[in-house]
Amino acid sequence: MTLLDRHPTAAPPTPHRSRPGVRHLGPNWYAAIMGTAIVAGAGAALPLRAPGLRGAYEVVWALAALALLTLLTARAAHWLRHPDQARKHLADPAVAPFYGCLAMALLAVGSVTLSVGSGVIGKDAAIAVDAVLWPVGTAVGLVAAAGIPYLMVTRHRIAPDGASPVWLLPVVAPMVSAALGPALVAHLPSGQWQEAMLLGCYALFGMSLLATLVILPMVLSRLVHHGPLPLALTPALFLVLGPLGQSTTAVNNVADAAHGTAAAPYAQAMTAFGVLYGVPVMGFALLWLALAAAMAVRAFRRGLGFAMTWWAFTFPLGTCVTGAAGLARHTGLHAFDALAYVLYGLLVLAWLLAAVGTLRGLVSGKLLAAPRPAPSGLPTATARTT
Repeated sequence: MTLLDRHPTAAPPTPHRSRPGVRHLGPNWYAAIMGTAIVAGAGAALPLRAPGLRGAYEVVWALAALALLTLLTARAAHWLRHPDQARKHLADPAVAPFYGCLAMALLAVGSVTLSVGSGVIGKDAAIAVDAVLWPVGTAVGLVAAAGIPYLMVTRHRIAPDGASPVWLLPVVAPMVSAALGPALVAHLPSGQWQEAMLLGCYALFGMSLLATLVILPMVLSRLVHHGPLPLALTPALFLVLGPLGQSTTAVNNVADAAHGTAAAPYAQAMTAFGVLYGVPVMGFALLWLALAAAMAVRAFRRGLGFAMTWWAFTFPLGTCVTGAAGLARHTGLHAFDALAYVLYGLLVLAWLLAAVGTLRGLVSGKLLAAPRPAPSGLPTATARTT
C-alpha cells in the first residue's frame, strides 16, 4: 500500500500517540498545488470576462503560491529529519513517479503568477518569478523524466499488473514546460533567445509525447488484462488526460508565440499544426474522459472514499480546458469555447471536493499518518534487492 491509499476508514491515531508530522509527507502532495494553480490558470485562459472573476482567480493564485511555499518547507524538513523515509519513497515504484509533481507544481505556480498574479504583485515581479520557476521546474522535470524510469528499470520490482497511469507523471512534466514556456518568449531578447526558447518548447513537447506513447499502451493493456485498478487508485485514470490536454495546449501556445518570433512560413505552419494535432487529440481526450468517469462512478458505487488520488481529477481536467481554449482561439469555433466552459465547471467542482477532503484529512491527522498495510493477497510493487 502506498501514500495514495489514504482512506477515511483508516483507524484514527490512538490518544497516546503524538500527532503525525512530516515523516509520511510524500511528493504526491504537490498534486494539490498543481490542481489549485490550474483553477486560476485555466480560468484566465477562458474568454469570459465578468466582474469579480479576476479577483477570484487572484485569490486562488495566492492560495497556490502560499501552499507551494509551505509544502516546499515541509518537504525540506522531511528530507532533513527523515532521510530514511525519503529514500524509501524513492525506492517505492508507486510513490517515486510523484517527483514529477514537484516540477509541475513549480511550473504551474510560475505560470499563473505571470498570467494572474501580475495584477497583484506587478508585471515585472511576476515575470521575474516565472523566469525563475520555469527553468527550475523544467530542470527538475527533466531529471524526473529520465531518473524515475531509470529507477524503475534498475531498482524497482514491478508486478505483472503493476502498470499505472501514475507512470505518466515524470514524463509529462516536460510537456508542462512546453505548454507554459511560450509565455516567456516575448520577455526574452529578440532573435536567437526567442527562437531557441520556441524550438526548445517544441523539443520538450516531442520528448514528452513520445514517452507518453510508450507508456499509455501499457496502462490500457493492464486494464484490459487485469481488470480495474484498486478503488483508491481509480481517480488516477484521469492522469491520462494530462499529456493529452497539455500537448494540445502546448502546440497552440507555441503557435501564439511564433507570430512575430519565427519566420512567417514557420509561424503559419505551427498554427496549422496546433489545430491539426489538437483536434484529434482532444477527441481522444474526451473518449478517455468518458471511460475514466465511468470507472470513477463504478468505484464510488463500490465505496470509494476520499483519498489524495482525488487530486488527479483536477490538473488533467485543467489542461483540457486550456487545450480547448487554444483550439477556440485558432479555429474561431464557439463549440470549443463551450467545451472549455463545461470542462472548467467540472474542474472547479473537482477542486472543491478534493480541497474539502484534504482539509478534513489534515485536521483529523489521517492524511499524515502512516499508510495502512496492504490487504493480504493484493499484489504490490517493491524495490529490487539485487
